[in-house]
Amino acid sequence: MTTTQHETKSPRTAGELEDLDRRHLIHPHQTGQNAERSVIVRGAGSSVWDANGTEFLDVSGAGNWACQVGYGRAELVAAATAQAERLAYFSGFFGFSNDKSVELAVRLAELAPENINRVFFTCGGSEGVETAIKLVRLFHHHRGEPDRTWIISRSLAYHGATYGSGTATGFPPMHDGIGPNLPHFEKVSPPTFFRSTELYGDADPTDFLLRELAETIERIGPGRIAAMIGEPVMGGGGVLVPPADYWPRVRELLSEHGILLIADEVVTAFGRTGAWFDSEQRGMAPDVIVTAKGLTSGYAPLGAVLMTDEIGETVAGEGAYFFHGHTYSGHPAACAVALANLDLLEQDGLLERSRLIGEWFRDALAPAAELPVVGDIRITGATAGIELADPVTGAPIMAGQVTTELRHAHAVILREYGPTVVLSPPLVITEHEVRRAAEAVIEVLSRLGNDGQVKTR
Repeated sequence: MTTTQHETKSPRTAGELEDLDRRHLIHPHQTGQNAERSVIVRGAGSSVWDANGTEFLDVSGAGNWACQVGYGRAELVAAATAQAERLAYFSGFFGFSNDKSVELAVRLAELAPENINRVFFTCGGSEGVETAIKLVRLFHHHRGEPDRTWIISRSLAYHGATYGSGTATGFPPMHDGIGPNLPHFEKVSPPTFFRSTELYGDADPTDFLLRELAETIERIGPGRIAAMIGEPVMGGGGVLVPPADYWPRVRELLSEHGILLIADEVVTAFGRTGAWFDSEQRGMAPDVIVTAKGLTSGYAPLGAVLMTDEIGETVAGEGAYFFHGHTYSGHPAACAVALANLDLLEQDGLLERSRLIGEWFRDALAPAAELPVVGDIRITGATAGIELADPVTGAPIMAGQVTTELRHAHAVILREYGPTVVLSPPLVITEHEVRRAAEAVIEVLSRLGNDGQVKTR
């Protein structure tokens, strides 16, 4: 038996990997060629290890709100292996299918809100939002209303980074140098309690936002709007939890004008906020739901766009040609992983545990509210956002130095979104680990200045 050249190579050192990373990889949201690199090589439970052997507590959900069931789950490895041995891949185009994609579509329809029974598979959230945009426009086109092309989204929304999803995303830096953007998109204000006076004056937040939305619909023309897209809870905006009456009233207003509602649940679905689908408990009653991330806990790239029977039949039923698709739509190995992942979420009671983690966060992060730089703490399910603000002026304090210091001083990984520190751990995190993360956050924030710099210990 011969040994291949690859097998005889010595493992690369951490320094070599980091150097090769800088030379060859361009990262999402990269800020510079010489920016700090952390090459992660292993994970177990709620911890990951880098190439230097340093263990980190992951309170970010693999950096991107995923990994609901934690790292190193043998059940998911076994599901992927067994499916790859049996059928790794075959096209889902032109009437072909595979048993795992069929089984997963049925399972998702069973878990989804009432009347959501049709599924289109993608490789992730951005593809899903692109698909949803096409779906709602096609729906109106086939129903004899081709002028319904406008999409309403919101400032501070994150809907993806491809052309259409990026246009819907409400962060101006994403659009710099990319334009012209996809036409017929309009943004309205996001719901937030913390800066409500600054944003809405003396008005009730929901009243203000509904009035703004109604005025926007009237200005564009109700008969020209295809859909509104929104996250039930705005993740990238900093865990912005809407008032309880916000989504039901938005839904009612949209329905009055025949405007569809797309729920972007790429972050919130599959237990992140303690439910299979957060849109249902918020009263959204969406026509389309976009999912990804927690669908496989990050073990395989897979997304799913769920829709009502009416939309599915209109765009892809008898007499219709749905001219859209991706090579890996309904990838059998990814669907097998998703099925096993959904089983784990259910068997391990991780939706209930998500709500318990939220209670642990409330208790452990309570002392943070007394720190001068902490303006607001928002918690929903296993997700917490700590918004930082100057105690005198109320100006936002950017949180970049906070997450860097947490990684270096406490070996804790979490994310920041502008002035908000976000904790979104695997749903298997323990109470001890939650307290460790909270204590680390509080310690670093106690050294944070109004200029966003962390003082040395």
